[in-house]
Amino acid sequence: MKEKSESSRRSFLKKIGLATAATAVGPNLIAAGKSTPLFYIKRSGGHSANDNINLALIGAGGQGSSDTNTALQVPGIKLVAVCDLYDGRLADAKKRWGNDIFTTKVYKEILTRPDVDAVIIGTPDHWHQTISVDAMHAGKHVYCEKPMVHGISEGPAVIKAQQDTGKIFQVGSQGVSSLGNEKAKELLKAGAIGQLNYAEGFWARRSPVEVWQYPIPADASPQTVDWDTYVSNTHKRPFDEKRFFRWRNYTDYGTGMCGDLFVHLFSSLHFITGSMGPEKIYAAGGLRFWNDGREVPDVLLGTFDYGQSAIHPAFNLSLRCNFVDGTSGSTYLRLVGSEGAMDITWDEVVLKRNKLFESDDPFYTEKMKNSPDLAPERKHMLPPEEITYAAEKGYLGGPYDHLNNFFTAIRTNGKVTEDAIFGYRAAAPALLCNDSYFKNTPMHWDPVNMVMKG
Repeated sequence: MKEKSESSRRSFLKKIGLATAATAVGPNLIAAGKSTPLFYIKRSGGHSANDNINLALIGAGGQGSSDTNTALQVPGIKLVAVCDLYDGRLADAKKRWGNDIFTTKVYKEILTRPDVDAVIIGTPDHWHQTISVDAMHAGKHVYCEKPMVHGISEGPAVIKAQQDTGKIFQVGSQGVSSLGNEKAKELLKAGAIGQLNYAEGFWARRSPVEVWQYPIPADASPQTVDWDTYVSNTHKRPFDEKRFFRWRNYTDYGTGMCGDLFVHLFSSLHFITGSMGPEKIYAAGGLRFWNDGREVPDVLLGTFDYGQSAIHPAFNLSLRCNFVDGTSGSTYLRLVGSEGAMDITWDEVVLKRNKLFESDDPFYTEKMKNSPDLAPERKHMLPPEEITYAAEKGYLGGPYDHLNNFFTAIRTNGKVTEDAIFGYRAAAPALLCNDSYFKNTPMHWDPVNMVMKG
């Protein structure tokens, strides 16, 4: 086992060329006293605008608007229509993107327009399935924000619609297309951390907007909001501005921490490892701080058992999220293997390898066999303990890459990484984590066939 591990270590060092690390990092960093090798990762090549794509936005809240602003940075993309149920957002759309943009509160009016090629769906989660299916059957390509669906039973309909229509469908977990995720996938395949056995992810937030205390407009009322349409596919209740503008806090419309945050980590993990998902899911947590009427926890711990497959060994995943602590740094995904670990963000990968003593001196090796001294004084050559891969300056980021990949697939009739099947396999464990929390029981899932077990 030791010989196999050493062989794997040397093979990896050779693959990434650590012998030339000093050249790779550049003289300025060396002169500055940097002892940790630093490699820049960059996007090779580019995509030209072969033709224009007319885009429409359905759901012009914070995330939908952000997606649209990013999409419009891609050459050849034109926004022609916006749909939202609140008058104020439609007025803002015209101010932001042009007075000639068509606006409506009826999403089907968007889908009947012949000048719309693709739609971004940025609505609350409970509308994702219905609009996605309708849009694809109307001949539109779809970029749907994560999670792909609001409930575990909704995934098959989206998958079927994509297969039946042949339209391009991309789920919006933007990290999947990032340089950081791509480098981590490459490193794992190269044996950088040996055999994967554990993974963990973390989110911490505290500011009001980050924990879904979104501002409520002063003119919010049944006259400015189409409340009846908003609740038409869920429980009917009187108008409640908090349930409309702070929808993530309520189970009728949102999917809590799991659907908003955990799903990003599932998407990245599955992309990097090639996994189809966990087999057992269980959660614990509670509402500890934000006692504002929300129905979802503000502290959540999820644990997930990934079984052995042809692609990866069995491993465990732990996800943590809290809305109480704003001091714990940024989000990360960590993969832990038999020879090291990787901390992964969308823009950077920090590889940490276990410290191994070695010597190529045969006399020393022979002496060590007979030496009772378990801590000899002689110093040894050691491999670098830490290597950082950082996105090159000017990198436009995972969100840009993800939308650019979507538009490229439309232009070339190609494929996207996060299609309906991938999106469902990322959403399912997140949704089942919610189910485990609310039902206080483990959930069992068949990630290959995408059905509940037991």
